[in-house]
Amino acid sequence: MTEETLFEFPCQFPIKAMGKADVELDLIVIEIVRRHTPDLAEDAMTSRPSKDGNFMAITVIIEASSKKQLDAIYQELTDHPHVLMAL
Repeated sequence: MTEETLFEFPCQFPIKAMGKADVELDLIVIEIVRRHTPDLAEDAMTSRPSKDGNFMAITVIIEASSKKQLDAIYQELTDHPHVLMAL
């Protein structure tokens, strides 16, 4: 069975997650992504606060190896109570 996707793997892929700024969202997101991408580069993550500082946006650039890997990352991120949205 082949995976239907528009991406050609492996490829660089940005994972984005948003949540409240009052939790250590960056640590939560990087821990989840590392479970699925163990060879993640140290400088792969960037973060940006919202205009009012109430929310935080985290972006992690990974070397995606499959649609299954991406689906697993997104599922675990969206299941976490501190992650409000994952793109």
